[in-house]
Formats: sequence, C-alpha cells, structure tokens
Amino acid sequence: MPDQPLWTPSEKRKAGSNLRRFMDELEGSDGLHLHSYADILRFSTERPEAFWSKLWDFCGIRAETRGKRMIIDRNKMPGGRFFPDAKLNYAENLLRRNDDKPALVFWGEDKIRMTMTWAQLNARVAQTHRALVKAGIKSGDRVCAVVPNHPETIVAFLAVASLGAIWSSCSPDFGERGILDRFGQIAPKLLFTCDAYFYAGKTHSLAEKIAKVLTQLPGVEHTVVIEYTGQAEAMAAQLPRARTLEAFRSGESEAPIDFAQMPFDHPLYILYSSGTTGIPKCIVHRAGGILLKHLCELVLNTDVRPDDRLFYFTTCGWMMWNWLVSGLGAGATLLLYDGSPFHPNERVLFDFADAADMTIFGTSAKYIDSVRKTGWRARDSHKLKNLRTMMSTGSPLSAENFDFVYDAIKPDIHLASISGGTDICGCFVGGNPLSGVWRGEIQGPMLGMAMDVLDDNGRPVKQEKGELVCKQPFPSMPVMFWNDADGQKYHNAYFTRFDNIWCHGDFAEITSHGGLIIHGRSDATLNPGGVRIGTAEIYAQVERIPQVLEALAIGQDWDHDVRVVLFVRLAPGVVLDDKLIALIKKQVRDGASPRHVPAVILAVSDIPRTKSGKITELAVREIVHGREVKNREALANPEALELFRNLAALS
Repeated sequence: MPDQPLWTPSEKRKAGSNLRRFMDELEGSDGLHLHSYADILRFSTERPEAFWSKLWDFCGIRAETRGKRMIIDRNKMPGGRFFPDAKLNYAENLLRRNDDKPALVFWGEDKIRMTMTWAQLNARVAQTHRALVKAGIKSGDRVCAVVPNHPETIVAFLAVASLGAIWSSCSPDFGERGILDRFGQIAPKLLFTCDAYFYAGKTHSLAEKIAKVLTQLPGVEHTVVIEYTGQAEAMAAQLPRARTLEAFRSGESEAPIDFAQMPFDHPLYILYSSGTTGIPKCIVHRAGGILLKHLCELVLNTDVRPDDRLFYFTTCGWMMWNWLVSGLGAGATLLLYDGSPFHPNERVLFDFADAADMTIFGTSAKYIDSVRKTGWRARDSHKLKNLRTMMSTGSPLSAENFDFVYDAIKPDIHLASISGGTDICGCFVGGNPLSGVWRGEIQGPMLGMAMDVLDDNGRPVKQEKGELVCKQPFPSMPVMFWNDADGQKYHNAYFTRFDNIWCHGDFAEITSHGGLIIHGRSDATLNPGGVRIGTAEIYAQVERIPQVLEALAIGQDWDHDVRVVLFVRLAPGVVLDDKLIALIKKQVRDGASPRHVPAVILAVSDIPRTKSGKITELAVREIVHGREVKNREALANPEALELFRNLAALS
C-alpha cells in the first residue's frame, strides 16, 4: 500500500476554511506569501507580534483598549507577556450574540433535555451577575463550583467572569477529600453546586457530601444550589447560608450589564495539576491569554464557524470543559452532555449527534477505543449528515482507532487528534484544516506554538523519541501557581529540564510527514482513559486503611490506553484478599473519584525509595515495562526494584 494520508481535505473545503480566509488577508502584506499550513505556522512563530495582533482583529475581540505593545520579553520563559496594556472581559467576548438561535443544547443522559437561546443566556448571565454583586462578590474573589456540564453551570461561570472574579470547578463525582484538596487552597467566598447528578441511570445526591465540604471551607459566605434532579430546594434547606439558584437571582434585572474591563493577565480561573507529589497545584490562567489562545485553536485550527454545533464529551473537572465554553466566542452552539457516554448504550452520543445536527464531535481516545471494541458501526445506523470533524485527546489515539473512525464512523471526516494540558488550558499540537491526516499521527504544532522534540542533551531530533517542548512564550501560559509567592513551584514544573524552554513531560516523536506521535507521559502522572490522575491523591485515600502501610501507583500501558496499578505494602500478618481489595477500591472511589480506582492491586514486601525517602514511581514504571532504570545510584534500596520485574499479574 502506498504511503498516503487516510484523509485529505478537498480544495473546496480548504478554500472555505477560516484559516484560508485568515491567510488570504495576510497575503502580500510585508511580502508574505502563505500557501500551506507550514507557511502560516512559520509566520506565527517567527513573527508572533504580527500573528497574535492579526488574530485579535480577525476574531473581532472586544476590549476597552488593546494598547500599543503586543509582546514584551518575547524570548523569556516564564516572563514573556502578551498585550500588557490591554483591558478586556472574557465573558463579554463570549456573549456577543443575543438572538433567538440556540446557544446551548443539553442532554442529561436520557433524563433531561434543555435548550437555551443566546438571548436567554445573556439574560440569565445578567441576572446572576447582579445577584453575585448583591452577595458581595467582587473582582479577585474566588467562586468555586461542584457541578455537572449543565447550561446553568456556564451561566454561573460567565457571570463570575463578567465581574472579574475567579472561577474554579470540579465535577460532582469527586470525593470530599478531592474537592477540599483543591478548593481548600484558594479560600472561595461562594460555592455553586447542584442537587444531584445522573450517571449510568442512577441518581447520586450531593447533599451529604457538600454539607461535609462546607464545614471545612469557612470562608464560604453563600452556597447556591442549581436545580438538576428536582432536589435543589430540599438540599438548600439542609445547608448553611444556602439558596437555590432560582431564589438567588429572583427579581434581578435581565438588562445588559457593564462588563468589568480587566488587564489581559487578570486571573480568569484556577485549574489543578494532577497532584503527583502532593496536593494538586493551583494553576492560575489569565483571561486575555485564554481568550486569544482558545480562539486561535477554535477558529483557525479547528475551523469553528458561527452556527456550528460544537460538542466535547467532558466534565467540569477537565480543561476541555473550559475549552468548550470558549466556543461561544466563535459564535458556535455548544452541545452539552452530562452522564455516562454508554448509557443506555454505546449509541447515545451518536444519537445526540444526529438529533442536534452536530458538526464537530470531540471526545477521548479511550471512548473511541471502547466504541470500537463493542463491534458497533455508527455509519451503519446514523446519518451524521453535517459532521465534518472528530477530535480526540486525553491519551494517544492508536493507529487502529484512526482506521476505525474512517471505516466505521465516517470516511469523509477531519480526524483531529490533539494534545496539550491543563497547564496551558489548550493544545501544543493538534489538527488543522489544510493538511492531510496520517494514520496514527497528530497533524502538527498548533499555530503560535514553537514546538520541538529534544533528546536528553537538549538537541532537536526527528523520527526519534524525545521530550516535547515549546521554545517560545504563548498567551495561555499560566499567570502563576496559587500560593507560590516566589514562583519557584511554577519554574520547577516546566523549566528545570531545559533552560528557558517549556518541557511538558510527554515523550514524543516528529514523523517523516512533519506530524507528531505522543508515546506517553515522561513523568509520573497517571492518565487512564485520558484523565490525568495524581498518585498522591490515591495514596491519601489508601493509606487511611490501617492494613496498608504504604502504597505506590503507576500507569501501565495496556490495550492502547493506560491502566492504574497499585502496589501496597501491608502490615505484618495482613493478606491481600478479595475483601481488602474491595475495601481499598471503595476508599479510593469515595474519597477521590471513580477515575482514581486502580485496575490492579498487588502486594509487595518493599517499595523502592530515594535516599531522601521519596518513593520512586518512575523507576517502578520502567521496570514493569521491561526497561532498565538509569539512576539506581539515587535509590536507598535499589534491590527492591526486582520485586516488580516480570510480574505474571501484569503480563
């Protein structure tokens, strides 16, 4: 079979894309001649001032002022800053439409259907904005949320952003400890929650969990309960200083509001690292940087157009929810789904696609793989008439699953495998509408991203595995980590491996086609099903069990994905039987989340650690995968590594 792409966009499709129109507007200025994606990518990294300024104009960003300076310290990482004199409001840029067409279409499993127009969205944001002001919320205050992917969640977020307050959310399946490990660090003044949520046909109440959380968040002055399952009023009555969302904003005006004009770098929201070496780091993202980066990815790289029907299967604990919401800024209708993607069966998201006329379908690589394994073929039963793009992230999409999408879902579709991180709330590499899709490969760097792959000595390599890096500043670099006054945690997270270069912790390879293959994480972060999980969050739960002295978790490459394997060192005389395994899993599920539950639990007599006493997940992971450990001299007990070699239970 000849070496050729699985799919190539037609000339008509390329000519009609936002990116082609953007390039045409640049054509001829300052001698520019832009014919290919490689041309516009080169322009975006070699002349970032001109690129980001032109993008600002192309997307029609609303601002009190842009200022004259485009970038300062453009070669400094961290430290490079974009539009340092600009003042704008993120929410204002997402609410430019105010008509009677749908802004949000929602399915809550098979229980609830809801549509919210642009006019209704604007009105509810205005009401909620005024209620927040009345509650004393002001610029810089933290507002947290334990919420599903529901239209009223987006209303609440945009109302918070309209004031210049700082949003932070997690999904309602998080355990009490998982919520407190995040929100406990940032001292929220108000908490949004829902009454309950649906998953796999069951209703899960939040009343008891939220009551416990509130006892440990003393700074919360108001709790607002979003109606989802019909229990909001009863739940609000049980909680201190709580009201339903309906009561909270009752009587407030729907008239247009004055959006707070904030500096470009003003905090918009706080996301969280995986908590590999302790409680999660609080990553603070800047409003202007997020707006600009997301519009670049949505409008240019993903080709989102006004009236597109944009879907991403996500929860409010994953950065893809934040990314999805920015689709409003491109004028798209957002399709929101909350619950299990396999309830009542594997067809439900494709049912949604047909019913809502989905044009862009975003999901995880694990979901695509899971559908493939059912043997079901969407194209045999679903029209998917206007579906033109399918996006995949969370973990690498295997070559077999590229084949599956084109064979069983739709032959003429842009399959955009993308990769980035919570750290930047965006993508380093991903798709583009001008180039072909090669089997098993991400198409290339996103616009504005000076990406490369470096070997251990910091030298660029091609068709060879190395560290995925970014060599220049970009707008959505974090402002800071919360509670990191000197910036040391921030610096250590990305810039210690290579000076002045962002090192993301992904093993990657640049292919002969100029695409990329991500081979997995090069750090200890776990990533089952595309969900980033920190080992410390698992340990915090497991080590509460008296029978367990200590634990070590790794991600094992398994069946085109990653599964969590937990090793436990038990108290003398304790046996790891089915009863103890069930207890461990329940503790992790209840205390962290269902996603943290290990797939395999094994007992070991010793756990390797460094001379400073830290357990070494990376060393164990290498041994389990049959690779040798390079830094044995750093271990206090290197002989313990042999306990993890060639284990039958992991083969």
